[in-house]
Amino acid sequence: MWPPDHEPDPDPDPAPARAGRSPQGAAMPGLRALLPARAYLCSLKGRLLLAESGLSFITFVCYVASSASAFLAAPLLEFLLALYFLFADAMQLNDKWQGLCWPMMDFLRCITAALIYFAISITAVAKYSDGASKAAGVFGFFATIVFAIDFYLIFNDVAKFLKQGDSADENAADKAEEENSDSDSD
Repeated sequence: MWPPDHEPDPDPDPAPARAGRSPQGAAMPGLRALLPARAYLCSLKGRLLLAESGLSFITFVCYVASSASAFLAAPLLEFLLALYFLFADAMQLNDKWQGLCWPMMDFLRCITAALIYFAISITAVAKYSDGASKAAGVFGFFATIVFAIDFYLIFNDVAKFLKQGDSADENAADKAEEENSDSDSD
């Protein structure tokens, strides 16, 4: 999947480059290498991370413009973390860096973001009267919902994985017990 596959040039007639300008197709592969693959961005996890980063950025901008500017650090941090996880998942860094527990880090990121967004959104809507604070609070509530959906899906995936591991361990233990009990009956 990485590096992304290069798409064929739609124009088979290569026109000579003008003096002082590079052809348009020559610059595209370099820029496309920085973007996540389209297949990942269309997946559920990719869309959730895009929504998290977008809502975090909008909330950050609203807090910058409001009188509740004390809350702008949380959306900025969550925006940067969502972008990091977006590119880390898209570039499959979880396969390259085996020492880190990626699902647990993502789960903790989502659950803390949902709790923090919920708390600061309630405070921004209830305590401040300007429109930008109210808008930041509303976008914060939307971000809370998106982060909550993400940590719910991560929790379900981790629970399924742990149940698979437990059932495999139980099956192996049951087989070992059966073999030991058969040898005692002789």
